[in-house]
Amino acid sequence: MSRMRVNGVDLHVEERGTGFPILGIHGTPSSAVMWEGAAATLAHHGRCITYDRRGFLRSGVPATSESVDLGDHVEDARALLELLDATPAIVIGRSTGGLVALEFALAHPSTVRALVLLEPAVFTIDPEVEAWAGGLRRRTADAAAEDPDGAAEAVFRLWLGDAMWESLPGELQAMFARTSPGVRAELDGDGLDLSAHPRRYTDDELAAVTMPALIVAADESPEPLRRVAVRLAERLPDARLAPVEGGHLIDPAGPEVLQFVDEHAAG
Repeated sequence: MSRMRVNGVDLHVEERGTGFPILGIHGTPSSAVMWEGAAATLAHHGRCITYDRRGFLRSGVPATSESVDLGDHVEDARALLELLDATPAIVIGRSTGGLVALEFALAHPSTVRALVLLEPAVFTIDPEVEAWAGGLRRRTADAAAEDPDGAAEAVFRLWLGDAMWESLPGELQAMFARTSPGVRAELDGDGLDLSAHPRRYTDDELAAVTMPALIVAADESPEPLRRVAVRLAERLPDARLAPVEGGHLIDPAGPEVLQFVDEHAAG
């Protein structure tokens, strides 16, 4: 574990294993804490790098800014991999982390060998899902304005259901609550799924993401999240869809992911 200064921000970074680089990008709200078990498994398949994105838990934000944009997260990932001499990498992103991973692959294709997108939060790809997400975003912003420290809990309850939040052990609820500053920064930012102006992709842009991609969707997730995975798998040139059991917190080291990682780390 280490602290690395990236683009004016101190990021909490963890490395495990050796071999081909594998970068894990967590969702919103979350932290590399939620990837510890998966990272330990992935470390048997390559050099696994995980980190807390700017604004979340153990990573900072610039003192001069209260908002975080999609581009900030993309450039942090790029700079981090360059500092670690870890390009190209297989990039795994879950939820909002999947959106960051997709934008990263589009902006810096030479740094990405392959993509794994675990129900990526690319909600503008489908009009009905975009409308659903827009309504939830407004309710999340209202909840965060009323109770800033409860912003992370509001995301869980509004987007994934009360049962998801209440199923979490108390220590995880406390950890997620500490990521509320990151949630608020993304609500005030641009391009993210929680932003008032989320990123929109044209067909030509998606066609330019030509590296192999595995898109994973869980059978118990909210239907809009599963629909996005299907739509994206149809529009990326070299993507395949992998259905799995369970809910939205898909295992970044599930068997289908490990098979994909081994295939592309070798080739």
